[in-house]
Amino acid sequence: MQDELTQAGLNVTILGINEIGLEDGNAFITQGRDLPWLQDVPEQSVWDTWGIAFRDVVILDGENRVVTVFNLTQQNLGDPANYAALKSQFESAAQP
Repeated sequence: MQDELTQAGLNVTILGINEIGLEDGNAFITQGRDLPWLQDVPEQSVWDTWGIAFRDVVILDGENRVVTVFNLTQQNLGDPANYAALKSQFESAAQP
């Protein structure tokens, strides 16, 4: 999806933020992937601050304000309608 959004000329960056305490999984989740992957730390506590649930995609606007949250467990991207819905939300958030 990142490549599609970039090819469309949209300024969108997709990255992952791992939950505190799950650091052991970082090598597995990044293996063979090019998604930027960050590790949450107690000093930032992004998951708690944003109220993130497992597999949430938090979409921010150009000012880094939360626009919407899309959960990949509830809306599996293997379903083309869910994929299109998430992509559309990224596209909308990227508009000035």
